[in-house]
Amino acid sequence: MKILTCTPVAFGGGADFFARDSGLLCRGLQRIGIESRAVMPLPGMAEDQPDLVRISMARLEDPGWWRAQQADGVVLYAWGRPKFREVASAIRRAGCFLILNQDNGGLVSPLAGFGDWLREQWILGGGGRGAAGCLRSARLTLRGLSVGLALTDPLRADHLSHGHVIACVSPKAAEHYRKLCRIYGRGLEQRVEVIPHAVESMFHAGESLKERRIVCVGRWSDELQKRTGRMTGVLESVLAKDPAVEVVIIGQPTDKLSKWHASLDKAVSGRIRLTGALDRESLADWMARSMVFYSPSAFESFGIAAAEALCCGCSVVAGESVSMASFAWFVSENSGRLSATDDVQGHARALRDELHEWDRGGRDPAAISAIWAQRLHAEKVAEKVASMVENHLRHRRYC
Repeated sequence: MKILTCTPVAFGGGADFFARDSGLLCRGLQRIGIESRAVMPLPGMAEDQPDLVRISMARLEDPGWWRAQQADGVVLYAWGRPKFREVASAIRRAGCFLILNQDNGGLVSPLAGFGDWLREQWILGGGGRGAAGCLRSARLTLRGLSVGLALTDPLRADHLSHGHVIACVSPKAAEHYRKLCRIYGRGLEQRVEVIPHAVESMFHAGESLKERRIVCVGRWSDELQKRTGRMTGVLESVLAKDPAVEVVIIGQPTDKLSKWHASLDKAVSGRIRLTGALDRESLADWMARSMVFYSPSAFESFGIAAAEALCCGCSVVAGESVSMASFAWFVSENSGRLSATDDVQGHARALRDELHEWDRGGRDPAAISAIWAQRLHAEKVAEKVASMVENHLRHRRYC
């Protein structure tokens, strides 16, 4: 078989691109013996890898170009956005089996669940963060209830209609999409499947011994999403009550984060390491030697760092939220817990309880790693995609 992956946005095409999402799935397909390349629009960049194809948007929207690739299947990472529906249409008209990746938690429309959708608009806008946050949330809500329902939803339904499979990255996201597609009609509900984002196989438990450590990974300059201030408050509370735990914070620290670290009592700051940005091997090593991954985020479309930590045998702690759709799944295999309340006290309590679970032998890193690597490693996700394409080809051959 030949299966291509495509992202209709001109991201960089270097090593980072091939370490996640469509780039990593392309590599996973290659590793299981399937011919695969990643496709993105121009312009080309110096960092582009040899197995990346750059073409114009006009060609992306041309069935003839896709037909000439002689691909059996294409996985399109276009989020169901109306602006990319011509790309989806071209791939389908070219005769390729089309899997439409939906990189979100499923609440893309009020029709996916009105109450949860409203709560997500509040979160995404930063509602509760002063007048500016409330105003952003109100604007998102009004746009979704006007332009969203009148224009975006019909065009999204048209985009999704071109896919043989509507691939959601978590069971909860799939639940929301099935509700949405039931309203859209056209038999779309039956096309919804769970295909999670892939994780590199270097993320595994290995032989490393677990140390009593919490690991946090994030883009700490993004306060709205990653909630760096929430993280520091939670960790300060946990460290004050637990003198045996250590913390490693991975990602470029902001000035505010560095100043917070410097302001702590030496007995506390000495148990916190700010590593800055790390290469993938070093990140995997820290995760393999830590017990708990903590996400303070307000929202995540999937949570790739948490997925990587699970494959390394860490358990996961986060706040329970409609905007953290993957995390209820992530903790479902005796592999973590969600805070009952989304505040500093609730998160700190959940972390302390999770550490206690490790102390009493209630977490098995080898078992956590085995379960999640089987689901999330790039080769395993690639096998699931390849099986869908192969079944389609077999059905077409004998029908």
